Amino acid sequence: MYIKEIKDMINLMNENSLTELEIEKEGVRIKLRKGSAGIERAVELVPTGQVASQADRPAAAAEKTDTKNTLDVKSPMVGTFYRAASPESPAYVNMGDIISPGQVICIIEAMKLMNEIKAEVKGKVVDIQADNAEPVEFGQVLFVIEPV
Repeated sequence: MYIKEIKDMINLMNENSLTELEIEKEGVRIKLRKGSAGIERAVELVPTGQVASQADRPAAAAEKTDTKNTLDVKSPMVGTFYRAASPESPAYVNMGDIISPGQVICIIEAMKLMNEIKAEVKGKVVDIQADNAEPVEFGQVLFVIEPV
């Protein structure tokens, strides 16, 4: 899918007062949702051959890394990684913090949209592998979490 197509989808949402839009095309599914305060954020962009139900995957953005019982939280998209909501705000999480499912742990800006990345497991942040305000790639490890 091209950026122009995604922008067209966002325009379609705005023109028709839609709060959510999901489209599957060329083996890719994209789901867009308009968040609170008019902020739009991409929720999911996955190859359709890899789509699994939530029951099948306890942590969509987390994968087991090794036998040391840690999980990698990977970037679900290409964009700019931010540890806080603004330069003046404190970081969402720091090394050693205990996080809970649903807790915002970072933001990834993609195409001028701020996408909140939320924790999907309860655990301790043992490593932060992305630098603030730096570009990240799809699948790049952002955090290493030790489940508790």
